[in-house]
Amino acid sequence: MSYLTPFLFSLFLFTSTFLSFSSAVCHVDDESGLLAFKSGITSDPSGLLSSWTKGTDCCTWNGVSCDQDNRVNSLSIYGQPGSPNTYLSGTISPKLRKLTGLSSFSLVNTRNITGPFPGFLFRIPSIQIIYIQDNKLSGHITKWIGNLTQLVALGLNGNQFTGNIPSSLSKLTQLSQLFLQQNQFSGKIPEIFTSLTNMGALNFSYNKFSGNIPQTLAHLAPRLVDPFPALKVIGIDTIDLSYNRFNLGQIPSWITSSPIISSLKLAKCGIKIKLQDWKPETTYYYDYIDLSDNFISGSAVNLMNSTEYLKSFSASNNQLKFDFSSLKIPNTLKSLDLSRNLLFGKVPKEISGLEKLNVSVNHLCGALPANKFPASAFAGNDCLCGSPLTPCKKG
Repeated sequence: MSYLTPFLFSLFLFTSTFLSFSSAVCHVDDESGLLAFKSGITSDPSGLLSSWTKGTDCCTWNGVSCDQDNRVNSLSIYGQPGSPNTYLSGTISPKLRKLTGLSSFSLVNTRNITGPFPGFLFRIPSIQIIYIQDNKLSGHITKWIGNLTQLVALGLNGNQFTGNIPSSLSKLTQLSQLFLQQNQFSGKIPEIFTSLTNMGALNFSYNKFSGNIPQTLAHLAPRLVDPFPALKVIGIDTIDLSYNRFNLGQIPSWITSSPIISSLKLAKCGIKIKLQDWKPETTYYYDYIDLSDNFISGSAVNLMNSTEYLKSFSASNNQLKFDFSSLKIPNTLKSLDLSRNLLFGKVPKEISGLEKLNVSVNHLCGALPANKFPASAFAGNDCLCGSPLTPCKKG
């Protein structure tokens, strides 16, 4: 027995070592890169990365997916809006470039990730999707972003990026989604659209862009018109140019004639029209319309009464003037903001079907119908009464 025991003990050690080795099936470089990312995270209150433990199969870690060769091809970490315990703090480790098979990288709504634009991505030529949204990254986007020739979706919205948009984006000929809103980009939108013929969603809103809309946008269309290039928008369902320094004057004719656009957001774009004179070819696809903070007058009745599936309509801080009680509120509508206009008449009972409402600072009068909204939704009118405002006078 004394001769057999050491042999059995050695066999046990060998077997344990083999099992431990075989359980870690992901590539050693992938594990190293992911653990370096984790080490750059200084706060993870809800334990989003708690499963990231050295020696375990990184293909099973939260947010990590692997291909059939057990190489990491997707990294997706999401915080929950309004849930601070799911937010991360820290920086993005450049050692993530070790994930040479990465095709999709998403770091969304983690809120407190800081540092410059992650240049390591330029060393992963296979990457196709990048969503780094709602964090605190800053600095410029380097021109080397043009190296990511397989990129089909780029979302950098909700950060603190500054500077100009690099013209090297024109090299991303596969790009179909570009989200740059809610940053501090400045200068002119570059003439990059000659080659971006696959573009399906484009958002430049809430930045500091100035100058004219680039004429190369018209390479999505057969002709040019001033001051805004005509676009062939088949396949594009979202237009958002809000809150920059554009001065469009009119809603561009290519929008008016398009049968496809479902989300139109042109807030603070210097639009000066009578709304009843704007007659889009069809309103069938419109889900979201935001024309706030312009110089639009007239009535919204014809437009809204002709929609079928409208979910949200915003036209606050304009000069709209019409009888609010004549408005047919679609059953699909959930959010309506007509505050700071010249509306008159009574508030229709159909507002009870809305989830959000703001008709403050108008000239509305009369008893309010049953509703669930705060007093601020009705404040600043001429003579509204009833809950949640002061009771109406009897007699």
